[in-house]
Amino acid sequence: MANTYIKRDLSVSETIYKWTWSAWVKRSGSFGSVNTLFKSRQDGNNWVQVYFGDGGHADELLVAGYKNGGYHYAYSTSRKFRDVNAWYHIVVNVDSSQSTAGDRVRIYVNGERETSFATSTNNLSNGDSLIFNTSDSGTGHTIGSWNTTAYFNGLMSHVHYSSGYSYAPTVFGSTDSTTGEWKINTSPSFTLGGNGYTILKDGNTITDQSSNSNDFTLGGGTLSKTEDCPSNVFCTINPLDNYYANSTMTHGNTRITTANSNRSYNTGTLGASSGKYYWEVKAVSNVGSSNGCYFGIASTNPTNDGVSTAASLGTKQYDYGYLSYDGKILSNNSYSNYGNSYTDNDIIGVAMDLDNNKLYFSKNGTWQNSGDPTSGSTGTGAISIQDPSGTVNGVYTPGLGDWWVNGFTVSFNFGNGYFGGTAVSSAGTNASNLGIFEYDVPTGYTALCTKGLNE
Repeated sequence: MANTYIKRDLSVSETIYKWTWSAWVKRSGSFGSVNTLFKSRQDGNNWVQVYFGDGGHADELLVAGYKNGGYHYAYSTSRKFRDVNAWYHIVVNVDSSQSTAGDRVRIYVNGERETSFATSTNNLSNGDSLIFNTSDSGTGHTIGSWNTTAYFNGLMSHVHYSSGYSYAPTVFGSTDSTTGEWKINTSPSFTLGGNGYTILKDGNTITDQSSNSNDFTLGGGTLSKTEDCPSNVFCTINPLDNYYANSTMTHGNTRITTANSNRSYNTGTLGASSGKYYWEVKAVSNVGSSNGCYFGIASTNPTNDGVSTAASLGTKQYDYGYLSYDGKILSNNSYSNYGNSYTDNDIIGVAMDLDNNKLYFSKNGTWQNSGDPTSGSTGTGAISIQDPSGTVNGVYTPGLGDWWVNGFTVSFNFGNGYFGGTAVSSAGTNASNLGIFEYDVPTGYTALCTKGLNE
């Protein structure tokens, strides 16, 4: 959550000349505001911060060190980081013993060194001692916050810190020989130093998983485990495709509150053109009184319909919405009878079969219209959909539509096992072993995630 952070006092007093910080991070939002990844603070005049910036440096990656009341160094990348579907591997390496001034602060993203900076200041002298040798008010190292402000909105995994040692990103990751992608090294070998640690390695444990036992504590918020990780990215709702809908997104862009009067829809971060996928949506609040809640799939992006506002899910050709009010299906601006209505606390399952171009919806585990998602080309009880190759974008993504109502809240479970901050009550069966869902995943279906797309 966006108010969650962890912290630890520095148990070892040491004077260091080098340090390395490595983490995999995935942004969820809060673009244009300060998002703190890592902070070390000795006092108000001596601190270090790694963060995404605001203002003139909005969404740039910044690394700053402040010593004795002045900037020791400060770098801001030229490029911006706004991809909500990507895990970024960030390595910061500060080594004042380097003979070349430009090598004393090195920043790497996905194995590549950042060399283009919007601003750069470097007052590090050869052999300058660095901070991290004492703590300020018991919060020497903080992950995800700057003194209970400037929270990081997103996910983190495999956070490593080495005090007194300089390491290249190849210690923590490597290039896949087949795909050319930068991939995680889940068990890196490096020297820790007195205050070094490894946390968030497997799940959401903040107990130091190195030999140092430099454990963190929860400073605020709720630290939740997620199936989404650097080696398997799960779909969420896309906050960058939200101009017309103007929805509010929380819980890693899986809990959505729609705007009060916008007739529009939201789309997912992952799309598919083949395969079979399953996800769930829970109606949280105001769905029963909102006559215009649509769960479904989209093959287009929200655009203005030329009337007064944007068109909702299903008004366009080859978009499909399942209506809460009366259980009808809307596609190509035409309604057809399908299933039962749904309201607050109901869970809708979506089975999208793009091998046979069929779509199914369940309500609280019961497939509507006597549907059978395993019926293949027969399509028992299915909604027949256009082959993805004949749609605007060539893929379908999850969709959520709103039709000029007073706003409602829903929570998607794309496989992380949560509806908002609440875990599923009793996980169903899932033969693919990708994702955790409330109800049984139909045989042959999988989660909409990168591993599911590549099966």
